[in-house]
Amino acid sequence: MAGLAVLIPALNCADTITEVVSGARRYVDVVVVVSDGSTDATAERAAAAGAEVTRHPTTQGKGTALQTGLQLLADRGFARVLTMDGDGQHLSDQIPILLRASDAEPAALIIGAREFDSTAVAPIRLFGNRFANRWVEIACGQALPDTQSGFRVYPVRETLALGAHARHFAFETEVLIRAARAGLPIRSVPVQVYYPPVGEHTSHYRRVVDTVRIIFVVLGLIFRLW
Repeated sequence: MAGLAVLIPALNCADTITEVVSGARRYVDVVVVVSDGSTDATAERAAAAGAEVTRHPTTQGKGTALQTGLQLLADRGFARVLTMDGDGQHLSDQIPILLRASDAEPAALIIGAREFDSTAVAPIRLFGNRFANRWVEIACGQALPDTQSGFRVYPVRETLALGAHARHFAFETEVLIRAARAGLPIRSVPVQVYYPPVGEHTSHYRRVVDTVRIIFVVLGLIFRLW
């Protein structure tokens, strides 16, 4: 699709990245993977599947990987970027749902709001997501059903102009708050996702550290410290 690329921040996703890249390329010609200090074969397998790969020599955080990819694609003239995770959670057959919403409103930030199966997701994760949603609503004055979803379409230059700079998972929260305050339209569309059974899902999200980071970003924005 002209003017739109897929961006995948990835850390040690060698087991899943081939399928993720191949699925994305069914819908979009340009797929960029930012390998964020991966120590496995993530970069090599992404390239073999047809992705363009940029590497961070050390792990810098998901937010930094997203910023690297967004800036790279902005410099190449892409107007919109669809982001998805490299762990297979985001299903490629849901990409058209986001693309249709973005085509209808190209200047909007589109969020794929995950339809959770409560039997497949740890209760603490569900609580954390709802907790974050509430605090983001307070910070930006807008209720959003899934503020932690990384399955999104960003209008690239408008997003970079927001000046979000959180390095880790808090980046995606910071972007939403800054976007709402800047008057950038935010739209949510329901999407299905895949979650392995509880106990089998491996995530780089550190419950305590990353939750605290998100809280500090939200509070900093509420009190205008950021």
